[in-house]
Amino acid sequence: MTAGPQVTLADVQAAAERIAAHVRTTPMWPSRVLSELAGVPVFLKCENLQRTGSFKPRGAINMLGSIERPDGVVAASAGNHAQAVALAASALGIPATVVVPAETPLAKQRATEGYGADLVRVDGPLSLAIEHAQALAEERALVFISPFDHPAIVAGQGTVGLEIVEQTPEVETVFVPAGGGGLLAGVAVAVKALRPEARVVGVQTQAMPGIVASLEAGEPRVVDAARTIADGAGVAGPSALTLGLIERFVDDVVTVSEDEIAQAVLFLVERARLVIEGAGALGVAALLGGVAPSGPTVVVLSGGNIDINLLGRIVERGLLHEGRRHRLTIAAANVPGELARITSAVAEAGGNIIEVGHELVTAELPVGVALITLQLEVADNEAFELLVRRLVDSGLVRSELTDLTTPAAVAMPT
Repeated sequence: MTAGPQVTLADVQAAAERIAAHVRTTPMWPSRVLSELAGVPVFLKCENLQRTGSFKPRGAINMLGSIERPDGVVAASAGNHAQAVALAASALGIPATVVVPAETPLAKQRATEGYGADLVRVDGPLSLAIEHAQALAEERALVFISPFDHPAIVAGQGTVGLEIVEQTPEVETVFVPAGGGGLLAGVAVAVKALRPEARVVGVQTQAMPGIVASLEAGEPRVVDAARTIADGAGVAGPSALTLGLIERFVDDVVTVSEDEIAQAVLFLVERARLVIEGAGALGVAALLGGVAPSGPTVVVLSGGNIDINLLGRIVERGLLHEGRRHRLTIAAANVPGELARITSAVAEAGGNIIEVGHELVTAELPVGVALITLQLEVADNEAFELLVRRLVDSGLVRSELTDLTTPAAVAMPT
């Protein structure tokens, strides 16, 4: 494709000076568990600890600091860019209006309002929110702050790359979450200029792989809006600016599934003690999914602004995916002590009962039989199979009526 406006290392370095007083140099934490899994040293670049909980203030502050002071600004975002623009405008005393999809997590909406921005909600995907924000910019003579399609935004996000090379000068692979490509493009510009031998790998959700589709087409393409737990990366496609930089500086762009993202979020909570949103966990999802790095590797955790209700559902999904949650249904004799025998046997087998359902009367059950459904926590699928076998051995379950291959094992009393 034809090269458009470019972003250089000098632009990124100038951005670093411009935003230094307003952003944090985020920590680089080694991950022993990921290092063991990957077979190379792995470090986590914790942009979730940036102001507003994501990398986005870097670009917003750089853009507002590099243009003539406007009378007002407007932006569109699924949440993280919204907070960044609100923070940047507040710091500079500029009125801000932010348009968000109505389904944007409430935590991100409230945080944006907390920074002093006027919030406008629209029904539909982020692309409609962007159209509405651009219309407001024209109608009210406001400056539109793009989430990624501006050289100053890309340069600001690229300051993450400067810190990566400074903090891990031996880096050989960098995994970067990608939606519209602003962070990916900026990081790649900085890393490739300072360490040309390093590989930069973008990671997208399979639900909305706009950059992958654009790279295959050789020009910017958009994909249909889709639900994804990586809502911060739910962007239809890159701009000509970001795509051109990605084509030039990025070595590969891969995609990960919703289950892989959920597993990554759960992994980070349990093993790294970090609460990371779906989009922020894309790089870890790629590693856990088998994308092989070479040499010392940095994974950018781009944000931690996850809705607490969504986090609960993601954790539940991750536990199911790993075989640590199961449902066991048993048709048991309706006699005193039978439920106690069953729960005792489950406990002896190492299972933790988190919910019990007890049904006495259904059209399918004979008189004197109760249907007992147990929601269980176990170590893994193998532990669940062992648990059911112990119930069989204890006489509570008949093996020929038990399915050990599915999460729901159904049996009749002997």
